[in-house]
Amino acid sequence: MGCWRVSSPVLPFLLLLCPVPSPACPAVCRCTPAEVDCSERGLREVPWNLPSNTSTLWLGYNFIAVLGPRSFPPLPELRVLSLSRNRLELIHSQALLGLGALQELDLSHNYLSVLTPDTFLPLTSLATLNLGSNRLEELEPEVLSALPQLQALLLQNNPWMCSCNILPLWSWLSHNKKKVREKSLLLCRLPEQLNKYPIMAFGEESFRQCRETSLSSEHYVTLFIIGPFSFISSIFFCTFMGSIVVFYHNLRRESQCWRRPRVCRVH
Repeated sequence: MGCWRVSSPVLPFLLLLCPVPSPACPAVCRCTPAEVDCSERGLREVPWNLPSNTSTLWLGYNFIAVLGPRSFPPLPELRVLSLSRNRLELIHSQALLGLGALQELDLSHNYLSVLTPDTFLPLTSLATLNLGSNRLEELEPEVLSALPQLQALLLQNNPWMCSCNILPLWSWLSHNKKKVREKSLLLCRLPEQLNKYPIMAFGEESFRQCRETSLSSEHYVTLFIIGPFSFISSIFFCTFMGSIVVFYHNLRRESQCWRRPRVCRVH
């Protein structure tokens, strides 16, 4: 119902009853109350003119390759976001700012190979994260630890490198088994002798050699300090020992000259 002209005393009251206009739906998308569907529209970036009351946003099956800083307008009510089956290779650490209410994020079937601990930091309410079918060979557990409300995690169909570098992720997964979905599809890709071996089938004994040979940050600092000091000390020691040998040799030669002068002839 529209608003009509009325006398000034009643106008302020009626203005409160008039619906506040919301931003128009992007021309390439389909919008229903609180839901925006921009799937299969050939998009290369996120539309900016999204309704602020959007709670569900579908952006799958497009050509979005990069999420730069603040790729989304403020969407304080957004709960579900799908970016599945795009060409995502990079997500900037500030790309998801303004999505603090987000509860479900689908990034499956993309080209993601690296995620930093800051990537999901703004998503303090995220409960479900799908990273399946990407190009992840390893994943820092700090990326997942930044999600305090995480309840469901999907990591299947990634080319996991099952070397000692995967130990931190394996440890996190082992302590959060209830959160990991599709465990049977979480398989090693490399090295070849472990191809298709289930990551969750590893035990503590599998990483015994990694734990024995790994160095902590304190060890590296100690080596950094002691290494150059030892090198310089060795130079001084060699120089000192060389000087002693030369001095001893000269002293012995002079002694022989005193005893047998004929031997010490000037050449």
